[in-house]
Amino acid sequence: MSKPDLIAIEHDDYHARHIGCLPDGRQFFLTSPFVPAIGGSAGREFVALFFFDECGRFLEALIDDLGTRAEMDAQRAASIYERRLAELGDVEFGRIEVQPFEVERFGTKFGLLPRPPEDDDDVWAVELHPGNYMAFFEPWDSGEYDT
Repeated sequence: MSKPDLIAIEHDDYHARHIGCLPDGRQFFLTSPFVPAIGGSAGREFVALFFFDECGRFLEALIDDLGTRAEMDAQRAASIYERRLAELGDVEFGRIEVQPFEVERFGTKFGLLPRPPEDDDDVWAVELHPGNYMAFFEPWDSGEYDT
């Protein structure tokens, strides 16, 4: 078992409902990451749009900071998400295959972050951060994830 070169993400009606390809071949992933509000932290909410080339290499991230969950305006958050989706234009929703990546914005790490095994009984994972709300395990081409 080893760190993956590519992670497949199958289109679904849950966390992967807005993934697919643009007419120029680039792949995209629109999602709503978050920093949980635990302990003394108020947490944060975001809208993130990640772009990858046709081979799955990370290209760029457009990330909107929506503020804390307690202060967040739900209508504004939905509007920003829908605007990002509309900006994509004519897309084909479907499976994507992308490399793990990391980018820092607003003092927070975003991306599909590889997590090496912590002991002999553990396995490699790739987790969507912040929020760790999608976790991928071998086989990397299955397209399936845990929440």
